[in-house]
Amino acid sequence: MDYPFKSERPDIRRGWWDKLRTAYETARITRRERRNKKPVELSPVAQVSRLGTTDIPLVFITHNDMAILPFFLRHYRQLGVTRFICVDDVSQDGTREFLAEQPDVDLWVSPIRYKEARRGRRWRETLFARYGYDRWYVNVDSDEFLFYDQCESKTLGTLITTLEKHDVKRLAAPMLDMYPGPGSIQPDAEQGFAWEFSNYFDASGYDAKLDKRGVSLKGGPRKRRFGEANELMKYPLIFWDRSCFFGSSPHRPLPYDRNFSSDWGVLLHFKFFTNYRDKITEAANAEQHHNNSQHYKAMEAELQLGELELTDKISSPFRDAQQLADLGFITSSDLN
Repeated sequence: MDYPFKSERPDIRRGWWDKLRTAYETARITRRERRNKKPVELSPVAQVSRLGTTDIPLVFITHNDMAILPFFLRHYRQLGVTRFICVDDVSQDGTREFLAEQPDVDLWVSPIRYKEARRGRRWRETLFARYGYDRWYVNVDSDEFLFYDQCESKTLGTLITTLEKHDVKRLAAPMLDMYPGPGSIQPDAEQGFAWEFSNYFDASGYDAKLDKRGVSLKGGPRKRRFGEANELMKYPLIFWDRSCFFGSSPHRPLPYDRNFSSDWGVLLHFKFFTNYRDKITEAANAEQHHNNSQHYKAMEAELQLGELELTDKISSPFRDAQQLADLGFITSSDLN
C-alpha cells in the first residue's frame, strides 16, 4: 500500500507577504476577541488548588464519556500529566461521579451548555486564566489521545523542554479518526487500550495546505464517507499567555503565527468508540455542535440502515507512534 501523506505535507517556510497577512489577521481577530470577551460562570465541584511550577496540567471537556474516560486518564497519566482540569457538560451516565472520585482531577460545572460557551472555548479560556498564564497546557477533548515521537518512553515534560529549546510554543497535531475494523475487540477498562476496538485509521487521502491562520488539514473517513470538510489540525500542547485566544475555532488559536510549527504529533480521535451509536444519536438530537450538528445527523441517518462500515483500501490498522512517524504524521525530534 502506498502512503503518500509524507510527500503531501505543506512547506512551512513562508515569505514576508504571507507573514504580513498572518500578522494583520491576528491583530484584527484579537481586537474582536478582546472586545467581545465575556466572563463565563464555572464552579468547582470540590476545592481546587494552585498548580505547581512542575505540574503538567490537562484541560478537557466531557459529556457522557464514561465508556472512554478510564482509557483517557490512564493514557495521559502515563505521558506525565499531573493534573486534569475538566468541565463536565451535564453528564448523566456516571461520568461526573467517576471524575469526582479521581484525586488528580479538578472537576468544574457550568450553568450554560457547550454551544452557548462557544463550543467550549469560553470555558477553556476561563480555566487558563484561573490556573495561570505563561505555562504549558495539554488542551484536548475526552476522546482525543495525544501521540508524539517516542511517546512510549519520553514524557510530556521532555517534549516541552525540546519545544522550548526550538522556541516553539505549540505542538501541531492532525486528528486521525479511529474506527473499528478487522480484529477489533472490546478493550478492558482496567488495563486495555482504546485502540483495541477503534483499531483502524485512514493512512492517506488527506489534503494539507497553509493559509493565513495556520496549517489546514482535511480528509479522513468522515470526508470520505459523508463529504465533511471538517478541519482536522489542532494544537493539543500549547503555551498559554495573555496574547492567546481561541478566536473563531478551537482549531486555530491566536496568535496565528504560532500555528505554523513544523513539530507535529497526532491526536487519535475516538469518535467511533464502543458506544458510538448512542453518542452520534445524542449529538444529533442535542444540536450542540457546529451547524446544529448536521454532520452527526448525516451519520445518524446512515445508522438507521445498520452499522457504519468505514474501512476502505486506504485504511490501516494502528500499531504505535513509530508507525505514525513512518507515515509522515509525526515528526522526529531530538528528545533527550
